[in-house]
Amino acid sequence: MLSESNSFLKGVMLGSIFCALITMLGHVRIGHENRMHHHEHHHLQAPNKEDILKISEDERVELSKSFRVYCIILVKPKDVSLWAAVKDTWTKHCDKAEFFSSENVKVFESINMETKDMWLMMRKAYKYAFDKYKDQYNWFFLAYPTTFAIIENLKYFLLKKDPSQPFYLGHTIKSGDLEYVSVEGGIVLSMESMKRLNSLLSVPEKCPEQGGMIWKIAEDKQLAVCLKYAGVFAENAEDADGKDVFNTKSVGLFIKEAMTNHPNQVVEGCCSDMAVTFNGLTPNQMHVMMYGVYRLRPFGHVFNDALVFLPPNGSDND
Repeated sequence: MLSESNSFLKGVMLGSIFCALITMLGHVRIGHENRMHHHEHHHLQAPNKEDILKISEDERVELSKSFRVYCIILVKPKDVSLWAAVKDTWTKHCDKAEFFSSENVKVFESINMETKDMWLMMRKAYKYAFDKYKDQYNWFFLAYPTTFAIIENLKYFLLKKDPSQPFYLGHTIKSGDLEYVSVEGGIVLSMESMKRLNSLLSVPEKCPEQGGMIWKIAEDKQLAVCLKYAGVFAENAEDADGKDVFNTKSVGLFIKEAMTNHPNQVVEGCCSDMAVTFNGLTPNQMHVMMYGVYRLRPFGHVFNDALVFLPPNGSDND
């Protein structure tokens, strides 16, 4: 009996040592890769409005036409009400928006990824978008159906960004040594980043289909790991005042927090005037946001933005 007990304890100890060794080797490998692609994280800000005014009218028209954003929405069949709300609201303002689902859904048109694993769905959606649209769009925006996006603000933020450079933008979060863009706030990749990601999707040593041997890694973290191997690093998007423009919470939650933390500065303490996304919205909240952002206008007040982003041809957007 004592002998069996000792054998069991030895087995537990050996198993623990093996797991620790595997984990340590994984960290050593990633650490070595980091030294190869050293990169200091920095915060990217929207362009200065005064600088836009200095651009000639002809140049502004060309700029407004040159930014083409393809929107990728990852959905699940159970999210049919959110799916309907997103389709009927902000995605109309994308130059093109397509929905990627885990299976065929008769109610809405979508591209079947034939998997319920969100990382595999994300990989396949990016590959599909790159293979089909690499010559048509220069920016790629990925989101969940709980996200509300203001595409015109996204285009304005990207004005001075060159899509031939490796941009990976959104709301950044740090997890250990890894900095990644949270998918809850939406993820923006430039064409160059899409090219680099596409070249790694077939290299399992650098961009595996499964996150880890011992535990599963969230899809947005896994994307950051793959992009890191390609020399593409997460960058936080902010306005001129340093406020986040990609948000992982809803407007209502931000206002509630501001009323508690900054009762005398609720609006100033809440959100950026140039916010691109909010997350955690219900279908009804999507329509309320659409009303507030695109439809409600004070009579007699004229908006004179220096740059206008025209809707795509044939669009029925607001």
